[in-house]
Amino acid sequence: MRSWNFYAGPATLPLSALERARDEMIDWAGTGMSVMETSHRSKEYDAVHHEAMDLFRELLGLDDDHVVLFLQGGASLQFAMVPMNFIPKGGSADYVITGSWAEKAFKEANIVAKARIAGTSEGNGFTRVPAQHELDLDLAAAYVHITSNNTIKGTQYHEFPDPGAVPMVADMSSDLLWRPFDANRFALIYAGAQKNLGPSGVTAVIVKRSWVEKANSGLPTMLRYGIHLKEESLYNTPPTFSIYIVRNVLQWVKAEGGLAAMERRNRAKAELLYGVIEGSSGFYRCPVEPASRSVMNVVWRLPSEELEGKFLGEAKTNRMFGLKGHRSVGGCRASIYNAMGIDGLEALASFMKDFAQRNG
Repeated sequence: MRSWNFYAGPATLPLSALERARDEMIDWAGTGMSVMETSHRSKEYDAVHHEAMDLFRELLGLDDDHVVLFLQGGASLQFAMVPMNFIPKGGSADYVITGSWAEKAFKEANIVAKARIAGTSEGNGFTRVPAQHELDLDLAAAYVHITSNNTIKGTQYHEFPDPGAVPMVADMSSDLLWRPFDANRFALIYAGAQKNLGPSGVTAVIVKRSWVEKANSGLPTMLRYGIHLKEESLYNTPPTFSIYIVRNVLQWVKAEGGLAAMERRNRAKAELLYGVIEGSSGFYRCPVEPASRSVMNVVWRLPSEELEGKFLGEAKTNRMFGLKGHRSVGGCRASIYNAMGIDGLEALASFMKDFAQRNG
């Protein structure tokens, strides 16, 4: 029996993607081997590798100038790679700070180059994202960096800022592919796969080829986007099994109806959960301003930490895992990525209503 998995990452995966991996574990593509045992230079693996890239291109509607890379090191390495490649000597980049991950990206940028804060919602406790008119953008910045969804605080951009002619970079680790959007607006998007795309171990990077051509070439080989672009993410041995699972997940997204279908199901899930919170007469409380509430990571508090502990204990008894809030903020959190079905939210909503009735 499968549990309800609300972990923020690594997170739940589509059952069909896992079942295919199970069925092909020891005999993949008729090779008599696992994909984990097969050379990344083999024609069998090459087909998986490029299918995953092509599915990203198709689902996002990428133009000919955008390429897909599969890298390692998670979003944390991208925090350093982006400024190393794209902030020129004497230049700087703008960062919009909306939570812990944006703060980490900003800190790393200032280690290897120079970055400035163009906007922040810290004064509001990161309970919302800054509006366009609150941003102080430098027209000469190398790029503007945003974090599209904030797993810890439960906030999300529903309208992306407009940086004008300045290239825009986004960490979309926890919400890439949740809905249709114009990915071609971005010079670079990066996403650790372990939240909405697949398992840990691989990071998807979508970047403009023409921007990479202007990147700093005086870097160690593995830190240069140009090398990974030229070698199609095969310069060194890639995380082949992780990419294989990402391919399976992308096939599932396409089969389910693509990003439009993902948005419909995701909004329905979020509306159900926020509805329970708002309808609880204050027993559950979401600290996030409504216009900035995340569709991927829903956070809430109960009247006391004692009740929160009881809630989480009973949730586990009911096979609902991963509902504890991030250790830095406490409370409760449900991560309801693409692969979480509406049935999981119905089960959670029913449990929450019953718990409030018994303990309110």
